[in-house]
Amino acid sequence: MKYSKQREVILQVVKESMVHPTAEMVYIEARKILPNISLGTVYRNLNSLHEKGYIKHIVMPNDSSRYDRTLNDHYHMYCEGCNKVFDISYDLLKHIDNIVSDETGYKVLSHNLVFTGLCHECLEKEGR
Repeated sequence: MKYSKQREVILQVVKESMVHPTAEMVYIEARKILPNISLGTVYRNLNSLHEKGYIKHIVMPNDSSRYDRTLNDHYHMYCEGCNKVFDISYDLLKHIDNIVSDETGYKVLSHNLVFTGLCHECLEKEGR
């Protein structure tokens, strides 16, 4: 991948983020370093970084896509109350590929699993 300052800053923002940022969140942080960067540049570079395996792209139900610095296998929990995204250990469902393959006859090459619900904080706010 050819070097670019914009791509380097965008990757840095994702790698330093603890919140699975959206493209818009990355854009806001990147502008603190490169004030003239455009949102289109952020989107293009996020896609390129994902395609080259530097970051993960997470499609969220009913919300903007997120980007993840953690490349090892894991799942995600999306809170419908506060829109936070949390990592879930891969070990909980590590055999899911085999189960799906056995049931369908397909060879699973990859998957993206996102659970939706409410986090502890949102449950407490609702009094549950």
